Amino acid sequence: MYKKLAKIKYLPNNFEIIENGDHVICAISGKPIKLEKLQYWNVELQEPYYSYIEAAKKREEK
Repeated sequence: MYKKLAKIKYLPNNFEIIENGDHVICAISGKPIKLEKLQYWNVELQEPYYSYIEAAKKREEK
């Protein structure tokens, strides 16, 4: 299902693929995220999040 971990540079409105792959790993839950489903990330921390729930948890940690 998931073949290769991608390396991504997260930008304010999109992301740039640095190393080809088909998924990244959520920084909070550890769940794999297919690149075509990736919608949530933090530019400052350069972290992807599986959903708005994980993104909100990260914001609460501050």
